Amino acid sequence: MASFPSLRLLSILGLILLATTTDAHSYSGADYYKDSCPQATAIVTDMVNNFVKANKNLAGGFLRLHFHDCFVRGCDASVLLNSPTNTAEKDARPNAGSLRGFHEIDQIKAALEAECPGIVSCADILALAARDATVKVGGQSWSLDLGRKDGKVSISSEADAQLPSPFSTYDQLVQNFSAVGFAQEEMVILSGGHTIGRSSCGAVQPRLYNFNGVAGLTDPSIDPSLAKELKKKCPENEPGSTLAMDSTKNTFDHLYFKAVLNNKGLFQSDANLLTNPVGKELVTRYSKAGSSFSSDFAAAMTKMSNIQWATDGEVRRVCSIINQ
Repeated sequence: MASFPSLRLLSILGLILLATTTDAHSYSGADYYKDSCPQATAIVTDMVNNFVKANKNLAGGFLRLHFHDCFVRGCDASVLLNSPTNTAEKDARPNAGSLRGFHEIDQIKAALEAECPGIVSCADILALAARDATVKVGGQSWSLDLGRKDGKVSISSEADAQLPSPFSTYDQLVQNFSAVGFAQEEMVILSGGHTIGRSSCGAVQPRLYNFNGVAGLTDPSIDPSLAKELKKKCPENEPGSTLAMDSTKNTFDHLYFKAVLNNKGLFQSDANLLTNPVGKELVTRYSKAGSSFSSDFAAAMTKMSNIQWATDGEVRRVCSIINQ
């Protein structure tokens, strides 16, 4: 006759399993601050809503900060650290001069330090701000575990190497996302975050002038009417304007994918989503109103927020400086 383990043994095994699985994310959970800082998430939500109400451009800024944080060393707020030698992640080519929201994150952190000193990590603030800002401009909310710790290392060369580029090929995008655990389908879904993004002319001008080193050539994959419009906003060899990445600008919707499908994506990387059958099929699907884009994006963001939490971290008192 088969023997069965005793209830006591099962209880012990259960406790071991619980400890093992909980350890992986520093005893995390959506209610992580329920006892230590009950107002934490409400404070973040209220402040983010007020910031975005005053400046809708910040929605894309908060989302991008979280994205660029998690892709390098995981979701540990290393993107917020300052460097006296300008060699931190925020100084890297994809980040310098274009990341937004640092001042607002500092204000949120100060409010949380006043409410419950030394409790809420900057990494959690970034994760909450990205979600709440996206919801504020029409996106779907997503589940979010809390309890991240703040990392102590931030290196610009790592950000240069690991963050996707606006000039990436489809295969390069797949490689960048695969390195942090995403399938190519999730890469396409997360590219949809560009619906609330914006760009400098510098990321677009290589498509408009002397494309691929050919004098006078404009990228043939870009819609001619869009190219004409962009050349007015982005004259050759001039800084030019700030550009919205889809027609509804600061509203989270499907129109980024519609633009890409119609050869009106701003980045070369956007256009390159159509160069692969999987990418093209997903762009086509998500370009339609009523698609599953919003819910699929939310699921992918939950996954992104769980990339490699810091194992040797702290809760910074000031988000830009390691505790002394």
